[in-house]
Amino acid sequence: MYTVIYDGRCRVCQASVELLRRWDRAGRFELLAFQDPAVPARFPAIPAASMRDALQLAGPDGTRWEGAAALERILTELPAGSALAAAFRLPVMGRLLDRAYRWFARHRYRFGCSDHCRS
Repeated sequence: MYTVIYDGRCRVCQASVELLRRWDRAGRFELLAFQDPAVPARFPAIPAASMRDALQLAGPDGTRWEGAAALERILTELPAGSALAAAFRLPVMGRLLDRAYRWFARHRYRFGCSDHCRS
């Protein structure tokens, strides 16, 4: 099973996780807010700053993906998601999607996130 670690206080993140919950009919993903007190103990190799800055995905074998790379891996595992994931592997597209993800993550409060994102 994969574990998705997201910002549980962010409205955009919450909506995205709810979409993932509906799409993941096979139950491939465990969804945890990084604010859950059990997360640091379960995933000590993931720095708290990384969890605050970007979506984290921990694989069943311990592999970790972050940000746009995590989105790509999630899409790859979902039914009909592999076509969308292919965009990440196109020349230059992966870098552009990563930059877009980083920009969005830094500015997510403008897109419905609560006040804590502003700090």
